[in-house]
Amino acid sequence: MIAEEILIGTALVFVVLSIGSVVLISKQAKKLRAKVEALTILVKDGDKQREAVKRELQELRSGTIGVGRRVLELEKKLQQQDAKLEETNQQDPQARLYSRAMKMVDLGAGIDELIQECELPKAEAELLIRLHRKS
Repeated sequence: MIAEEILIGTALVFVVLSIGSVVLISKQAKKLRAKVEALTILVKDGDKQREAVKRELQELRSGTIGVGRRVLELEKKLQQQDAKLEETNQQDPQARLYSRAMKMVDLGAGIDELIQECELPKAEAELLIRLHRKS
């Protein structure tokens, strides 16, 4: 009988410990589930933010490509205008003469140099120097 009581007592202790372990494990499992849910929400938010940034980046790329094309078009037009201007200067000997005189003034030429090199009248040479000399 004593052996049976010890066996029943031991079994009872074992059952109580098992129930306690089950309760403790279920509490820990509940905490872990809550953490997993929180992490899942964070991951979903991170994914949403990543997608938003990806869309913004794509928009910026598209805009940059458009701006780049526009800049290339403007550069091409500027080169065409420069070519036309140069062609016009080459066709008009008088304009070529004044263009050369202005370059000489920019380089520091004096009135006498302009008169000799560009065959300008003194009044025109003085006027060019006053208008185009760098301060």
